Amino acid sequence: MAAKIARRAAYLRGMPRYIGIDWGAVRTGLAATDRDCIIASPLKTVPTATLFDELTRLVAAEACAGFVVGMPGALVHASAGSDAHSRPGIEACVTELNRRFPSLPVHLVDEGFSSREARLSLVLGGMPKKRREEKGATDRVAAALILQRFLEGRGGG
Repeated sequence: MAAKIARRAAYLRGMPRYIGIDWGAVRTGLAATDRDCIIASPLKTVPTATLFDELTRLVAAEACAGFVVGMPGALVHASAGSDAHSRPGIEACVTELNRRFPSLPVHLVDEGFSSREARLSLVLGGMPKKRREEKGATDRVAAALILQRFLEGRGGG
């Protein structure tokens, strides 16, 4: 029985999950899929200065299928002349992801209104106002929304 449980645990550890990223200049929200890549859940919010340390820990702890990074919609679709204040930071993040994790794909997903949707979902979910106002609560939920959009777009959710 113990051997069967150990094999099952090793199997589950080996199933890759996607990591969602809602990049911000100060804080970055992180989310992860379940092992079946059907549901995205908020994971944590980290200071952006320590983002890659945290991603390295996450990738080392569990198999990773790739990263999903939120990008303003016009930038995902490469519209000429469009810009956003977060563009240089997000592009630098994507470049660094590709440099540090060359074997893992990086997917860009429209993050349009994800922060607004995240705040609304916190309200509708019954989270007390004091907890909603904590720094980072919205960021990690926004990362989960971005990741869920990716899953739904690929037929995985």
